[in-house]
Amino acid sequence: MADLEHLKKEAAERAAALVTSGMRVGLGTGSTAKYAIEAIGRRFQAGELSGVVGVATSEASDVLARSFGLPIEALDPRPLDIAIDGADEIDPQLNLIKGLGGALLREKLTEVQARRLVIIADHTKLVTRLGEKAPLPVEIARFGFLSTIERLRALGLGGRLRQPGAQPYLTDNGNYIFDAQLPEQFDAAALERTLKGTLGVIETGFFLGMAERAFVAAPDGVQELVRPD
Repeated sequence: MADLEHLKKEAAERAAALVTSGMRVGLGTGSTAKYAIEAIGRRFQAGELSGVVGVATSEASDVLARSFGLPIEALDPRPLDIAIDGADEIDPQLNLIKGLGGALLREKLTEVQARRLVIIADHTKLVTRLGEKAPLPVEIARFGFLSTIERLRALGLGGRLRQPGAQPYLTDNGNYIFDAQLPEQFDAAALERTLKGTLGVIETGFFLGMAERAFVAAPDGVQELVRPD
């Protein structure tokens, strides 16, 4: 595991090396994305980068970036030059499931505006189809959440409300997350449209056709994957 953590850091540093002075950078969330924020922060502190501005996808990433002195701005309509983030599943076309860390809404709002989305992950996140290992996080409104869950079950989705303790998990946006179990066969784009049209659903963890490339830490080193044309 220690060796894999070293490789995850290496993957993050490969992605962070794509950041150049003057860029607006989307800063992802999670255990792997934090390595990228740290790598960018160290380069900024060392004077290798100037004029870099970050847009954080979570309060935790905001705090971490600011600890290195990185300027952080709120998301606005201007495009981002690059966004760097982790993923919970990566299929052969670089379609993703994200959101086990709970930041899917802010991540998608940020990363859809990025000219380049670069993913960093370890090899256990590679799958042949989405939903193979991870559930699909679906962010839902707190008000009437039981009714929303019934609507999701009526679509044929299994799963349950994320509740790590006595109370349901609460996102940075004050919403709940339903971790949906996907069927073995489904059309991800069609399911995404259906879910987004379901009353009470705010966002899903499908990130389809967004990632340009991925740096994946594996036991034999870091491999670079590029989205097929």
